[in-house]
Formats: sequence, C-alpha cells, structure tokens
Amino acid sequence: MRFAFIAKHRGIWPIAWICEALGVSRSGFRAWLVRAPSARSRSDADLAAKVRASFISSYPTYEARRV
Repeated sequence: MRFAFIAKHRGIWPIAWICEALGVSRSGFRAWLVRAPSARSRSDADLAAKVRASFISSYPTYEARRV
C-alpha cells in the first residue's frame, strides 16, 4: 500500500522525501516497480473481472450481495 501511494504521488514530491516520510527504502520501492504481480494479485484481478462480467450480464439488476 505504501509503494502504491509513492507511485501515485511521485510526480508531486521527490521519491526520497516520500520514502523517508513513510519509512521505506528507495531501493525497495524501485524493486516493487519492476517486480511481476504476485499469484494472489493475479487471482484477485481474475475474480474481479468475473464479478464485473456477471454484473454486466445481469443488466445491473443484481445487487452486490447477489453477485
């Protein structure tokens, strides 16, 4: 979560400042940028796509609990 925040705001503030404020290393952030997505995040993305497809195919009549 911290690295995502840094990636989102790196155009506003220098990376070194944000990393220091959040207590993370710059090298850790750089490694996070080039690392491939984990199996869990890929699985979550696949599930989110299936839920979205189910919602759209139901002509948005189903609520969140029913999907």
